[in-house]
Amino acid sequence: MTITVSAFYKFVAIDEPRSLRDALFAAMSSRGLKGTILVAHEGINGTISGTHSHIASFLEMLRADPRFADLVTKDATVGKHPFQRLKVKLKPEIISIRAPDADPSKQVGTHVDPCDWNALISDPDVVVIDTRNTYEVAEGTFQGAVDPRIEHFTQWPEFVRTELGDVRGKKIAMFCTGGIRCEKASSYMLAHGFAEVYQLRGGILNYLAKVPADESLWRGKCYVFDERRSVDKSDAGTGES
Repeated sequence: MTITVSAFYKFVAIDEPRSLRDALFAAMSSRGLKGTILVAHEGINGTISGTHSHIASFLEMLRADPRFADLVTKDATVGKHPFQRLKVKLKPEIISIRAPDADPSKQVGTHVDPCDWNALISDPDVVVIDTRNTYEVAEGTFQGAVDPRIEHFTQWPEFVRTELGDVRGKKIAMFCTGGIRCEKASSYMLAHGFAEVYQLRGGILNYLAKVPADESLWRGKCYVFDERRSVDKSDAGTGES
């Protein structure tokens, strides 16, 4: 059996997250989908798997909601379900940073397409920062990137406060697995006086999918949040949670 894995997130105001959670669970269950979707007042974040037709049907239903009409997904094809069951959870945040001034609905960094990323991070005046946790960085990263050495994303504000004061006036280029962490990380930095903050559009997985291997500045594999643990150029396409 061929299975499609689809990853997505959307920052948008959700007035009744519990009602949306129930509707998403019913829609996924009826289609035999697996994986996890997080629902919060600030939006949704999910990585799900199923047959191509059932994934397509679910996404069509989701995009019929005006709040998710422009939902962008990152898709990959695998040989079997990478998830054991279906979970749709209510959360205070869809990516937890515990910093109210990190608000992607107000401001985020400048998105950089994968085709332009190499030029940006090759500039010696640009500070390149990996926003992920230590166990993710250990699997792979971009050459020359700063490792924040954090165990949880909630430690990001402390890292910025204690380690990045000397580079506040420089260009910052940051990246994460699928893009969502950079939305909050860049929002936090902009709120705290960093003027030029850039982020890799669609994250590492989008880069691996679009940049030819012989041009890639990525080293190693990319950690993902399912049974595969990590992916490379050949099977990139899922996201983060």
